[in-house]
Amino acid sequence: MSEALSQGEIVVYATRWCFDCKRSEKFLRKNRIDFRKVDIDKDQEGQEFVMKVNNGSRSVPTIVFPDGSILVEPSNDELAEKLGIE
Repeated sequence: MSEALSQGEIVVYATRWCFDCKRSEKFLRKNRIDFRKVDIDKDQEGQEFVMKVNNGSRSVPTIVFPDGSILVEPSNDELAEKLGIE
């Protein structure tokens, strides 16, 4: 998470097969929000981070924001509220 904070970017921890991940990524792209995706099926450190912040669960998407806050499996409405999108 410190890497995301230092770079001021949104990091989406996801998998290729997750519907909610695809939906969240589509929402971010549609609203021209830059983000970096970490595929936890391929990135061991990413998987460990997700499991740490989700009490041992591989809950995706886990989205980390530059302010250090985290949303897990957010709806589009929750993402819009967090990002100030109407």
